[in-house]
Amino acid sequence: MVQKRKLLLSTAVAVWMFGAPALQAESQDALVKSIMKLRNDVEALYTQINENKENYKAQMKSYMMQKADMEAQINRQETALKLLQAQVAKVKTKLASMQKDDADVTPVVLEAIEKLDAEIARGIPFKIKERRGELQKIKAHLKDKTLKPEKALAMVWASYDDMIRLTKEIGLFKQPVTVHGKEKLAQIAKLGTMALYFATPDDEVGYVIKKDNGYSYKVVTDEKEKGEIVALFDALKKQIRTGYFTLPNALIPEEL
Repeated sequence: MVQKRKLLLSTAVAVWMFGAPALQAESQDALVKSIMKLRNDVEALYTQINENKENYKAQMKSYMMQKADMEAQINRQETALKLLQAQVAKVKTKLASMQKDDADVTPVVLEAIEKLDAEIARGIPFKIKERRGELQKIKAHLKDKTLKPEKALAMVWASYDDMIRLTKEIGLFKQPVTVHGKEKLAQIAKLGTMALYFATPDDEVGYVIKKDNGYSYKVVTDEKEKGEIVALFDALKKQIRTGYFTLPNALIPEEL
């Protein structure tokens, strides 16, 4: 019995002595493979970090360019508003001088109508037909003497005041838009005279862009941009007119 136990013990020691190097080799191989995998994972992470840094830099550069563009266009709008106000002041001074001399103010009123009509025609495409139509009615009635010059003058001043008010007004309106060659009655989100977004009854959204000597309605297909425009309409419906909004760049450059 003692001899048998010794034999078993000797066998176990022999197995440990000869089997240990093999087990140790397998363990080392597994460790090497694990380290190599970790190294590859680290390198992949560093590559991803570098790519993210480059993407971030490119995105920030794009944002800075957009910011500069927006600031430039805002400055143009402010300059255009100042020019319009200066024009109004100039005409008022001229009228005051003529009234002292008891002169006919009809030519000055007609000139004011022509200048305002030109401003409306080249400005943001918001209810263009209606606004220009009202001026043409005043002009026609003034010429056929069915409207007194003093009354026509008051109406023209109201139109000038309306033009200035539009530069600050933010809200929802309805007007026809031309999309895919077809005219549709759409809901309009007007941000002063800086930008104009639209939403059609068949759930197409977009914004107005300056094109040659006129304007066109660009339909947005990118899902992110569509969501941004829809969020703007939802906010305006809730009477939320201030706050931070991310929107596609639809700023309309002002021609001076």
